[in-house]
Amino acid sequence: MIELIQFPWSPFCIVQRRILEFSGTRFKITNIPNGDRSLVWRLTRERYYGVPIIRDGKSVIFEVSDDSQVIAKYLDSNLKLGLFPWELEGVQSILWRYIENEIESVGFKLNDVYWREMVPEADRMRFLRHKERKFGRGCLNQWRAGKQELLQQLTERLVPFEEMLLYKPFLLDHRPRFVDFDLYGMLGNFLYSGHYRLPSAHSQLKDWFRRMTHIQFDSIRNHENNRVLPPKETRQLPLRRRNLQNA
Repeated sequence: MIELIQFPWSPFCIVQRRILEFSGTRFKITNIPNGDRSLVWRLTRERYYGVPIIRDGKSVIFEVSDDSQVIAKYLDSNLKLGLFPWELEGVQSILWRYIENEIESVGFKLNDVYWREMVPEADRMRFLRHKERKFGRGCLNQWRAGKQELLQQLTERLVPFEEMLLYKPFLLDHRPRFVDFDLYGMLGNFLYSGHYRLPSAHSQLKDWFRRMTHIQFDSIRNHENNRVLPPKETRQLPLRRRNLQNA
């Protein structure tokens, strides 16, 4: 059984957790304190201390750079989910970098405003120390004071995704691909505290988020298996080919 090692509100953990839920496979979740990565350090043989990681039998899978998608591609390949089709490889690579920089960098700050509600008391000192060492002393108070400005930034940065969803149920296709799960994770982190809602102006995004919350791979596979192509002789050829055949 696959084991996901995480802490629950991490945007990157939400991505992998939702992919596993979507797949329908049985998996186990192990939550670790934000300030204690000793389990990760031990399982990766002192090569990695971030989250998430997954353990699948004797294999331990983790990222190798800020822009890698090692875990998602491992799950996609092993579970045959169709999240990384070759024809979308380039555009997905562009999109996930935007998602994991421009969206994540605002969403996590808004969620961290309510850090005391999420972080167990025993781990609060280590959490605060980690944040202030990385972002500067008083950063959490600064984010709280600038909450409205951060919300406006997030609303503006989500506009391209609202536009993409005007004509399709998912970002790139008739079914979810990796970037759908990636954006879902960043927004899941933003919404984790329960103090926010998706921007009211983005109605398509709100509908998409509901779809992403409930969709299962089996429903897609059944739909694709039941698609019936018209008989060969009645299919329409491209105009140029029809003209050549009739010449």
